[in-house]
Amino acid sequence: MGNRKSVSPSKDLLEELKLNTKYSEEQLCTGYQTFLRECPSGRISKQQFEAIYVKFFPDADPKAYARHVFRSFDSNSDGMLDFKEYIMALHLTSSGRTIQKLEWAFNLYDVDRNGSITKKEIQEIVESIFNMISKEDQKNLPDDENTPEKRADKIWDSFGKKENDKLTEEEFIQGVMDNRNILRLVQFGQPQKVQERLKEMKH
Repeated sequence: MGNRKSVSPSKDLLEELKLNTKYSEEQLCTGYQTFLRECPSGRISKQQFEAIYVKFFPDADPKAYARHVFRSFDSNSDGMLDFKEYIMALHLTSSGRTIQKLEWAFNLYDVDRNGSITKKEIQEIVESIFNMISKEDQKNLPDDENTPEKRADKIWDSFGKKENDKLTEEEFIQGVMDNRNILRLVQFGQPQKVQERLKEMKH
């Protein structure tokens, strides 16, 4: 035990993460050591990220949604999540402010990352969400949102957009703030439970 070197993030990274998340220096250092133990390369690949979702949703097909979530957190688009991106993801999904969560939700739905959302992109994310909802639970959804097509239509109509319109980040955030029902439609709570379970695994 005495021979083991304690590994910590750089001082600059620690300060940045303390400033932008709710985690203390001690939590960040502990999290960093666990992160390196599980990912010795210091980075999580898309495949590893998908495997986490598959583990927690064995009776569903979470891969498409996991890929979209991974993309939304891969801030430098290098196909990997480093410790900073990982911690920011944990913070955001478990305790970020509403506006931060909405900014993340916009990034999730902006599949091609061009700064606006189309109805087709909404449908793509909604379909990936439906893959994670059990057939039994789908039966309990309201009639006007019990298929991906219906839910996508309902979301799009809530923003007052025509079929081929586009939705900017500002319109998306304002629309959700003005109509909390949209928030329920665009969110899927269970992946947040994945983040919570991940967090528990780190202790």
